[in-house]
Amino acid sequence: MTLPSVADLTVELMLIPGLAGYETRVATAIKTHLETLGLPHRSDRLGNLSCTLPGDPALPSVMIFTHMDQLGFIVRKIEANGLVRLERLGGVPERALPAQAVVLCTDKGDLPALIANKSHHATGPDEKYKVLPYADLYVDAGFASKAEAEAAGVRIGTPVTYLPRALSLANGRIAGTSVDDRAGCAALLKLVEARQGKPGPTVHFVWSVQEEYNLRGVLPAATALNPAIALQIDLLLACDTPDMTARGDVTLGGGPGISLYSFHGRGTLNGVIPHPALVSLMEAAAETASLPLQRSAHTGALTDLSYIQFMGTEGVACLDVGFPMRYSHSALEVVDPADLEGLVALLDTALSAINPNMILTR
Repeated sequence: MTLPSVADLTVELMLIPGLAGYETRVATAIKTHLETLGLPHRSDRLGNLSCTLPGDPALPSVMIFTHMDQLGFIVRKIEANGLVRLERLGGVPERALPAQAVVLCTDKGDLPALIANKSHHATGPDEKYKVLPYADLYVDAGFASKAEAEAAGVRIGTPVTYLPRALSLANGRIAGTSVDDRAGCAALLKLVEARQGKPGPTVHFVWSVQEEYNLRGVLPAATALNPAIALQIDLLLACDTPDMTARGDVTLGGGPGISLYSFHGRGTLNGVIPHPALVSLMEAAAETASLPLQRSAHTGALTDLSYIQFMGTEGVACLDVGFPMRYSHSALEVVDPADLEGLVALLDTALSAINPNMILTR
């Protein structure tokens, strides 16, 4: 059996809430697709989901991974009148929060709600251009009392995400919740499908947890699999909107890309300078497959690959590969499925090109 298209898989996974630390429902959907392909899989104690296609033991083993979780909130307080206060989880942009629809993911079911925005007719001149800290915001789910909210399943610690949505845009593009990184999850599923029965290295496919929380959720899986090469699938910041043109040349619809430099620069002295052999591998694969290959270099971006590169006695050869995406960490992000299809083809071609002459020591 074959899997749905990468666009359909992306939409399916975007519509499943999966806050960091609460990825089980997303993992369950991915497991279903792996079982459709007849492939075994396993989950570790943290929730990382992995699937391995054995290959030539003479070749360096590869781990390709992407994260299942999304950013959002945790309920920190329920007011006496039933309104809910939130604690932020992950890099949530406070300026984009008022009036956003959210979902409270309780043990009794998902409850739609909204982050309140003060009535315009009561807003003074000094408030109109002010960004409120998340701690000052509250969620209205329609409850009339704390007891009513608790009876519906809302508790301290209840996970909250943007209300899952997917919009079809012109030219086949998709706007939706948690494109970061459900689009990566979809692309990884299609890559597993493409690699079945092909010669090449042993490839470990991992859908990881808690990337949006502390960037370290994947580490138990990486420790267990002990790869020589690690490739992370994640977004590349699209720079083709008026507010982003100075940040680079990556364009939506311009094809897959690689990161040549990432550095957080916000209290975390971490990032990734890619292994040159992997850069060359992707450049050659793009030429072989007649694909464009975009190049990205950014401060302010960081992936969990930055921690994997230092693992083991020799380190791990690492490279971030990705797809262009607009409006990162907003309630609606935008992706072009053609870029995802190109990404799958790029990685498939690159894996087939790994040979015993590939030198990773430097």
